[in-house]
Amino acid sequence: MQNIRNIAIIAHVDHGKTTLVDKMLHQAKLFRENQETGELILDNNDLERERGITILAKNVAIRYKDVKINIIDTPGHADFGGEVERVLNMADGVLLLVDAFEGCMPQTRFVLQKALHLGLKPIVVVNKVDKPNCRPDEVHEQIFELFYNLEATEDQLNFPTFYGSSKQGWMSTDWNKPTTDISALLDGIVEYIPPAPSLEGNPQMMITSIDYSSYTGRIAVGRLYRGILREGMWVSLVKRDGSVEKSKIKELYAFEGLGKIKVKEVLAGDICAIFGIENFDIGDTVSDPENPEGLKPIDVDEPTMNMIFTINNSPFFGKEGKFVTSRQIRDRLFKEIEKNLAMRVEETASADSFMVFGRGVLHLSILIETMRREGYEMQVGQPRVLVKEIDGMKCEPIETLIVDVPEASSGKVIELVSQRKGEMLVMEPKGDLQHLEFMIPSRGLSGLRNMVLTATAGEAIMAHRFKAYEPWKGNIPGRQNGVLVSMETGMATAYAIDKLQDRGWFFIDPNQEIYGGQIIGENNRPDDISINVTKGKKLTNMRASGTDDNVRIAPAIKFSLEEAMEYIQEDEYVEVTPESIRMRKIYLDENERSKRKKQIAG
Repeated sequence: MQNIRNIAIIAHVDHGKTTLVDKMLHQAKLFRENQETGELILDNNDLERERGITILAKNVAIRYKDVKINIIDTPGHADFGGEVERVLNMADGVLLLVDAFEGCMPQTRFVLQKALHLGLKPIVVVNKVDKPNCRPDEVHEQIFELFYNLEATEDQLNFPTFYGSSKQGWMSTDWNKPTTDISALLDGIVEYIPPAPSLEGNPQMMITSIDYSSYTGRIAVGRLYRGILREGMWVSLVKRDGSVEKSKIKELYAFEGLGKIKVKEVLAGDICAIFGIENFDIGDTVSDPENPEGLKPIDVDEPTMNMIFTINNSPFFGKEGKFVTSRQIRDRLFKEIEKNLAMRVEETASADSFMVFGRGVLHLSILIETMRREGYEMQVGQPRVLVKEIDGMKCEPIETLIVDVPEASSGKVIELVSQRKGEMLVMEPKGDLQHLEFMIPSRGLSGLRNMVLTATAGEAIMAHRFKAYEPWKGNIPGRQNGVLVSMETGMATAYAIDKLQDRGWFFIDPNQEIYGGQIIGENNRPDDISINVTKGKKLTNMRASGTDDNVRIAPAIKFSLEEAMEYIQEDEYVEVTPESIRMRKIYLDENERSKRKKQIAG
């Protein structure tokens, strides 16, 4: 009889999930005493390490006191909710991590709601109790209230709580009594999380993720609910639409430590990986060859945003990227939706453009960033929210926005959010910060983070999550200022930039290659103007003191990908290549732009 616990770790972004998994791996003695492992072992792709967030859910397994614990590390950001919904199906219990200072944040509520709805047994960990100003007892009350509001069952409300610091590597049932390791938590997992049920009968396994190996190809990962799977056996693949295909299992793998080990058979209750099945997708069921029975497919929330992806047709196309054609971009986007459940792709009337639907700006920008690192060049339009008609009324997505900000700056934040049709719900002190809660249309969040960070000198902490579709809130003002557009293609000169600095702020440096129609700065005024920054100084053979003033140029403003996506308006694109992020007008020719403007006005 196997003894297995399947547990998912859920929390708001940056509350310490991945750090806790590190400590579990060390406690289970997966590494040699002198082995260099670094931190955040599971955040193993470059983007996760750079941003310090988890993007993809991952599985690891440890052995503790003759019990195998399958741990699933999940993302904490609302935009990756699709990842969380997908993998919670593999778990029997969840470890809910909450920061002892920040308390319950929007994402805590979102992931907990999904877990309670699936009937999973929760264990609560109040993390970071070593922080100054932390309030573990108050946070514990908050968590209980959250469980109650989310209609948890009697059993779920009776959750055990552990306190500790995953960074310092200790957990205890009393936060005033630190211990030396996290064995109290591991004992709690073995005691409170129900063992994975080992159901007998015909095999049934839901495919919840897709792994990829350059040697063997696509690998199906999921949890075996019933029966036994063996190497070499024939199985049926029940698709989401009900159709059935026959396949043969070539190799079976179980999770052990940070990797997988090849096994001959897998018993019900364990999480495994299968190689050899053809044409599978997430949500399909691997079942008996004679009597195939499909499991209920995974429900995933709908996307709330869309944006256009199109080929790069700027004068600099093909200089930096390897994949630039519409066919290559199309193939890559359709490959993405095989494993990214919360994303959708639709073809448009133009063969060169595709409409991509996602959960938010971050969800879409991670796809764009991944593609540019793979060598793709493309252009993307302004992100737009999806509008629905409900009971004959035009409705848009509304989000809950939480901002923690120093008291002196709270007035500015309230003013900025109110301008974007936000309504304040809560204002209360939290330590030495003001805690503000708003309801705001998703449209209003676009570009808001930059404005709030500028207004609060970078001290605001913002988090938001989708709440519901509500009636349209009316017009929201877009960007206040116009842009400076380049007239000519060529090299920007320090002389020209210096002379035009009174026009606004520049996004480019001297000696940078630019093209006509590229956005090179922000205007002081509300309208766009075209300028020529490629002009050099006319040289004469006369020398006079005072004519060769030193050029003093303010540093260029550099945009990250998300900032550029939120900055552009509907007549603009962001051009993304492996080495550059540029903003440009859709119509590069100035005469064409003014003609279009007149048509729209007419």
